[in-house]
Amino acid sequence: MRHVRFDRLQRLLCLGAHSDDIEIGCGGTVLKLAAANPGLAVTWVVLSAGGIRTREAQASARSFLRGATNVEVVVKDFRTSFFPYQGTEIKEFFETLKPFQPDVVMTHYRDDRHQDHRIVSDLAWNTFRSHVILEYEVPKYDGDLGSPNLFVSITPTQLKKKNRLLLKHFGSQRDKHWFDEDLFQALPRLRGMECDSPTGFAEAFYSRKLLLG
Repeated sequence: MRHVRFDRLQRLLCLGAHSDDIEIGCGGTVLKLAAANPGLAVTWVVLSAGGIRTREAQASARSFLRGATNVEVVVKDFRTSFFPYQGTEIKEFFETLKPFQPDVVMTHYRDDRHQDHRIVSDLAWNTFRSHVILEYEVPKYDGDLGSPNLFVSITPTQLKKKNRLLLKHFGSQRDKHWFDEDLFQALPRLRGMECDSPTGFAEAFYSRKLLLG
């Protein structure tokens, strides 16, 4: 397994099934890492978007990664909710990501109840076997939040910026009953309490394999 220092990251790969997943799951952590690692190279991948969702995904990624000097935003159009039946095509696309050789991969939680999320997580582990992989969580009505084992403290300023950018860039989602600042604030506060974050807020991840140096 690769040795990683989070204050000396060079390459970060962010994987999301849909066009707001990365921002919801690990947006605060991405803001923190981009600020702490000048020159960070980021490949940001959204697997399912189209029309306005594509434009939203691209604009949001650029906003979250402002300050990173080497950014590639990839937005694909695999059919939402049908990932298990498009496995061959999605796997072939994942193979094209190997040359990037990321220090850290951020992807969906393997036990997420959304089938698209699980496929992305499984293929991340299949493709990047010797890398540091952190699985983020996306709250939803399926009630599948678990017990994460790795936490990243984020500041109130970082959380406020994350929430502001989410609400700014994803206008197509504002009619969803769950898409609001109260929810985006609540989970980091809960995770911050669980890990006794000095800032009161944290984003949580699942790390199934991590080598401490």
